[in-house]
Amino acid sequence: MYIMRPIQFVRPTIVAKPTTDMEKSIDRDDYPDTPRPLAGMAKDFADGFRIEPHSHPRAQLTWAVFGVMTVTAARGSWVVPPNRALWIPAETEHAIRMSGPVGMRAIYVDAIVAGTVAAKCKVILVSPLLRALMLELVAAPLDYDEAGRTGHVAALFLDEIRVLDAQPLHIPMPNDGRLRRVCEALLRDPANNETLEAWSDIAGASSRTLARLFERETGMGFVEWRNQVRLADALARLAQGQDVAAVSRAVGYRSASAFTAMFRRAFGRPPRDYFA
Repeated sequence: MYIMRPIQFVRPTIVAKPTTDMEKSIDRDDYPDTPRPLAGMAKDFADGFRIEPHSHPRAQLTWAVFGVMTVTAARGSWVVPPNRALWIPAETEHAIRMSGPVGMRAIYVDAIVAGTVAAKCKVILVSPLLRALMLELVAAPLDYDEAGRTGHVAALFLDEIRVLDAQPLHIPMPNDGRLRRVCEALLRDPANNETLEAWSDIAGASSRTLARLFERETGMGFVEWRNQVRLADALARLAQGQDVAAVSRAVGYRSASAFTAMFRRAFGRPPRDYFA
């Protein structure tokens, strides 16, 4: 004879999964008041997306695992391809434009800690070590153990970005209205090959005055500044999948070989291999 016993239901044990970057907020406004001095965020954007001018109470190191970002602030623009990252001090108003699909990774740094890094925007080279550190911080929970492994990662990250030199992907903008007219026209049309003499009428100043203004207001000569603009535009076009010949024409070079030589001098590799 069988005795029917009530069926007992056992509540399953739920094991908490570790926090990953995909589970963390992708709203930058959720990061200023995090409990730790560093906080990493991951967010992807479509080609052509623009982030309107804004600022953060924290400093930010922003980097793209793929695609190119162009960051604009009051005194210039910075181009941020995948092997570079941009340091943005706290409360610095800036806007960002995406070229190609962009996988942005941002490390927000408490303003007090950030004061030991740099007081101005700068583009830095992303070494294999820095890349690994940033990915670890993006994947870490916001309340990571400061005495544990992630705390050591955070300390090494700060040491690394303090010693890395600025990289030449900055387009400084002048204050002088005469020179600014010339610079804004070249930003709209990087392929323009006019000489300083030809720009005199637009600027309302002699070519000699414009040359002095370029050195004083941007720290660069006219040709060097224009080359920076062309490199920036070329990187954005390459990120969108344009071929080298089309990019070279778009930025004012009569031959792809001349453009490739200029690009290799700046980045150490030819444009065809840059995003490989």
